[in-house]
Amino acid sequence: NFNFSILLLLVVVFTNSDILGQSSTLRGIIYEQETGEPSFGTNVKVKGTGIGASTDLNGFYQITKLDAGKITIEISNIEFKTIDIELELRPGKILTKNFYMEVNDEILDEFEYSAEAEDRKTEVKMSVIKATPKDFAHVVSVGGEPDFAQYLQTAPGVVTTGDQGGQMYIRGGSPIQNKVLLDGMTIYNPFHSIGFFSVFDTEIIKSADIYTGGFSAEYGGRISSVMDITTKDGNKKHHAGKMSINPFGAKLTLEGPIKPLKEGGSSTISYVFSGKTSYLEETSKLLYSYIDTSENWEGLPFNFTDIYGKVSINSDNGSKVNFFGFNYRDQVKYKAVSDLNWNASGVGTNFVVVPAGSPVLIMGKFNLSDYEISLAEDDPVTGLALPPRKSKINGFNMGFDFKYFLRENEIKYGIEVNGFTTNFDFFNSVGRKIEQNNNTTPFFGDFFHWIFELVGFFWI
Repeated sequence: NFNFSILLLLVVVFTNSDILGQSSTLRGIIYEQETGEPSFGTNVKVKGTGIGASTDLNGFYQITKLDAGKITIEISNIEFKTIDIELELRPGKILTKNFYMEVNDEILDEFEYSAEAEDRKTEVKMSVIKATPKDFAHVVSVGGEPDFAQYLQTAPGVVTTGDQGGQMYIRGGSPIQNKVLLDGMTIYNPFHSIGFFSVFDTEIIKSADIYTGGFSAEYGGRISSVMDITTKDGNKKHHAGKMSINPFGAKLTLEGPIKPLKEGGSSTISYVFSGKTSYLEETSKLLYSYIDTSENWEGLPFNFTDIYGKVSINSDNGSKVNFFGFNYRDQVKYKAVSDLNWNASGVGTNFVVVPAGSPVLIMGKFNLSDYEISLAEDDPVTGLALPPRKSKINGFNMGFDFKYFLRENEIKYGIEVNGFTTNFDFFNSVGRKIEQNNNTTPFFGDFFHWIFELVGFFWI
């Protein structure tokens, strides 16, 4: 009942206050020294004990309930040189310490290590695939460029079609039952019309978590699968770029510092930009001339353009805020039949706050997105152009998450609000416009999360 819930809340609050008064906490961010990019999956452990932690996507680590006094920390990652350092912890205090890892250029004997196998010793993960750009590169790709859509087709339980955007049917669910997130923003149609390509540039993807079952309330609103994609921050030390061309299209990636990272650490501002486009309509006339031998053949009618940009502001204590935006366009021109066009765009922000006097990590997001598809056809009798049919969805999502660390365990809780408006209109046979509008605002969270959210405010 309500009285029991309040009592439980007070017990948790005072218990954790007592714990914080008796023990120390070590936390910080691990960066790659060459680029200033947060290092994901780096191990931080206290030598001589079994106590430690691994960094998350933001490079953040935190070890709680440590005894005060001098300790030796070992920071290790197979790609970087190991760091050993002695630190001194004060009773009941939080020590924030950031580290920069150098690339390991030594020649090592060959060995095989599986992080997933290690995780399975202590964690139960159902139907979860964690992928990085290195995994994408192992899949045979169309046009010589790795792509998320082509990698996804190799996952168990995934069936794909090339009809209207390369739709994915996962574990028997329909495409609308899949939830695709880009930096926390909902993407309504992440695949292009030709079916081989996604709207995401693998050069800027940091990680992709694919859940085909067993996902928690954190990913509310879908019942088939969840694809959670996170992009990397821009290079914090120097400007860099990459351009590639293949028979299907071309792309350009740029990144660099607006406010560079200084030696010893400092606040930084960086950017990353990605743009890609297809020219299959032009190249197909030469490469696939056998499809249509007539002189009037205009090539394969599939065209798309993708643009993504992100600015990251990082403080020296690990807090950060990202601002990003995208625009994805598709044009399909079926000669003498119909024109199919869709346009997706959005802007958003997400942030991570590391409070100075609390072991709670605060995360939040706010995003706006828009998707519109239209179909223009000719009257089969008169041959005159008919008014286009249009379907549109505008949506927003916002949320706050709190993460509390307990040695190798963690408690994560939060709240999320989504809202969207749908619009569909067309003209009937007598030229009358028919329009339908719907609005909805789902709310995700339960009482258990609310209890811990209140606890989080007490800790702050």
